[in-house]
Amino acid sequence: MRHLVIATLLCAQPWWAGLPPRARLTLTSILSARDAVARASPPRAVSAVEVTGLRKSYGSHEVLRNIDLAIAKGEIFALLGPNGAGKTTTIEILEGYRDRDDGEVNVLGVDPARADSAFRARIGIVLQSSAVYPRLRVDQTLRLFAGYYPQPREPEEVLELVGLSERARSRVRTLSGGQKRRLDLALALIGDPELIFLDEPTTGVDPVARRRAWGMIGDLRQLGKTVVLTTHYLEEAHQLADRIAILRNGEIAAEGTPAELLSEGASTEIRYRRDGETVFVHTETPTTVLHQLTAEAIEQGSELDGLEVHRPTLEDYYLDLLDEED
Repeated sequence: MRHLVIATLLCAQPWWAGLPPRARLTLTSILSARDAVARASPPRAVSAVEVTGLRKSYGSHEVLRNIDLAIAKGEIFALLGPNGAGKTTTIEILEGYRDRDDGEVNVLGVDPARADSAFRARIGIVLQSSAVYPRLRVDQTLRLFAGYYPQPREPEEVLELVGLSERARSRVRTLSGGQKRRLDLALALIGDPELIFLDEPTTGVDPVARRRAWGMIGDLRQLGKTVVLTTHYLEEAHQLADRIAILRNGEIAAEGTPAELLSEGASTEIRYRRDGETVFVHTETPTTVLHQLTAEAIEQGSELDGLEVHRPTLEDYYLDLLDEED
């Protein structure tokens, strides 16, 4: 059964810093238990997701064209692209909810096209909209969802991890928007999944809440989780993702770490005002250019009015990549 939950959390960064001693002890116990299980279990593949030659068409329209992906265990991987690029189709194939036309797909050692309930218990799917019962209490909701999994976490532990222990006996309908998003992630974690899919996790969230959510999502690494993130917030992908893939017209147009993508021919823009006009300088050696400009200004006894240095962002890179298509 697919549970529609959202993984946007309004927790401080780092999220466990404000937890009471008992909660921190609970977290330590969970991590220790996880390590013990890892030592007792047979070795697993390094990759959580491996995709080779993935293709998918809807009628005559080819949505995915020979996609190759590899996502390592324990990393946060962002899949970006404009609407219609094939992100949703790719994610649904990885989740096992859509058939592919061709290619090899391996998720947690399983072909999702032939996955059973045991595979679904190992993944968490957190979408933009949630589907929970508003009249149930928070703790009742968690116990209900826990019953869907063979080896769920204790609801009390999960509530402590997401900072909802004090609202455990509150009706879901009485929660604030931020608290409901914490509940969404709690529902995603209750089955103790190895792999979590986050679809636009901070859409509609104010900037302060978004920053706090980033801290919580990033800290999922501490629980040994692999995260696949889709988002239209490029800064979010830059802050959270270990690696990024950009889809364009059903193909991988670029892939790498944020630093690797930004290093591909990106130039720095330096701007300042001279004689009432704004001067723009684009350079790949900003330190040298700044030294020359400031040395000249000092020699002349003048100021570089309105001096600004704009280093390329992931959004700049992304927009330039899409402009290449046009």
